Amino acid sequence: MYKIKLHKLLLGFSLLLFLASCGSKKKVVSQKNEEKREITSKKVGQNSTRAVSAPKGSYANVVEEYVANFHEIAQEEMRLYKIPASITLAQGILESGAGRGELTRKANNHFGIKCHDWEGDKVYHDDDRSQECFRKYNDPKYSYRDHSLFLSQRRRYADLFDLDIDDYESWAKGLRAAGYATDRLYPRKLIDIIERYELDRFDSEVLGKTFRRERREVAVRSNGSNNYIVQKGDTLYSIAKRNNTSVETLQKINNLPNTNIAIGQELIVDSTAN
Repeated sequence: MYKIKLHKLLLGFSLLLFLASCGSKKKVVSQKNEEKREITSKKVGQNSTRAVSAPKGSYANVVEEYVANFHEIAQEEMRLYKIPASITLAQGILESGAGRGELTRKANNHFGIKCHDWEGDKVYHDDDRSQECFRKYNDPKYSYRDHSLFLSQRRRYADLFDLDIDDYESWAKGLRAAGYATDRLYPRKLIDIIERYELDRFDSEVLGKTFRRERREVAVRSNGSNNYIVQKGDTLYSIAKRNNTSVETLQKINNLPNTNIAIGQELIVDSTAN
């Protein structure tokens, strides 16, 4: 009888130890799962709180999407052909309407390069004259490569490659001087795009330099010109009046075919141009 009671006591004690052990394991597993959920939650929170710098669909947002899509291609071209990525991106943004222009959509031509001695596919598009011949590409990356070849293989652009590769201002002015564009404001437009969207940070990455310049909401130039983002309620007349200029001047320096403007659109405003 004594042996039976002792046996039962031992069984009961073993059962208690087993239950306690299971409870402890469940608690540890529960704590680990809770910690895992907390880490996952933090990661989701970090991703969901990423700053959105411009309203979706606005001109600024379209530019940022363009930069996200093409900055790595521009950096690779910089490594291979020694053309600043900031300049390549700014030209692409300006010439292609941030990828939304008609020529870009139908020909993947991001730089407005005309046929010249081109033997590839072609499209015809109204530019300075009616139905001019432009190069057509199967993929935008070929447009970027052709842009690099276009600049590096033509003697009239040779002086550009004597400039410092991170001197985007001199490159912008040099392109205009070499005849890439007839618009006298072409250098300033490129510079303003580069500084507004900090495109020179991609130059710094390629060169292994630290990017230090702070972002400016309005890129004010020493000659009194600046950029302006169209706000709700703005008209071209009200913007012109506030900046002591005329509607006609704003149309001219921004290549606007009419007085229609959109919220989020970026305009060059030059109070000295009138």
